[in-house]
Amino acid sequence: MSCPDGRPGDAALRRIALGVSYVGHAYHGWQSQPSGRTVQDHLERALAQFAAQPIHTLCAGRTDTGVHGLNQVVHFDTPVQRELFSWVRGTNRYLPPDIAVQWCREVPRRFHARNSARARRYAYVLLESPVRPALEAGRCGWVFRPLDGSAMQAAADRLIGEHDFSSFRSAECQALSPIKQMRRLEVSRRGAYWRFDFEASAFLHHMVRNIMGCLVAVGTGARAPHWMGDVLAARSRDAAAPTFMPDGLYFLGPVYDAELDLPTHVPTHDWLP
Repeated sequence: MSCPDGRPGDAALRRIALGVSYVGHAYHGWQSQPSGRTVQDHLERALAQFAAQPIHTLCAGRTDTGVHGLNQVVHFDTPVQRELFSWVRGTNRYLPPDIAVQWCREVPRRFHARNSARARRYAYVLLESPVRPALEAGRCGWVFRPLDGSAMQAAADRLIGEHDFSSFRSAECQALSPIKQMRRLEVSRRGAYWRFDFEASAFLHHMVRNIMGCLVAVGTGARAPHWMGDVLAARSRDAAAPTFMPDGLYFLGPVYDAELDLPTHVPTHDWLP
């Protein structure tokens, strides 16, 4: 029987880590729900079919409805003996086409997908066009007004460092502290597509989408770049822009100590603009 929290027990248990990619708009987020329509529910059903026994997973970072995952990392404990790549091919056999295990590693029992993460990385892809997306519908955000990249980067720079991010925190957030360290927030463009890269020690619920709402307000000229600093200092959700759409948000994956030697790049990273 699995022991997902790493309690002392059966020495025969192996701790397995998986990297999982998924398109999020068909699911009710990552975390298991009674509806069974979450990414975790589908993954655990597929793992149970492959392993012929129940398996419970813990992830690096829960994602909301409509948010995509490129390298979501999960771990579980199991006595089942399989070749590592068999976990990839065998589990994928039972998964829907928009969820796929990318890699598998055996990890030390002290490893924890969430607690061992030193940082987490997200990207937001945004289409600037007078016409709404079609082929990329559900996979990118959209604005029809022109955006000023320099203004957005100037606003983003005000969030770098350790701050109280209460202004970008949803009312449903369960984090113990709103204080996080933003290590990177870079704005880039390729053609009609803007990309926003975030790296932080951790993220609050809806934090990236709430920051995106503010960046778009600055980019369209509705607000000046210095306004981002005012929003941050207010420590109040009422000071920020409305939560931006989830469509273009991608969880790129967690950052772990190099000694664990876990993959940080999967092919889908090359697919994003």
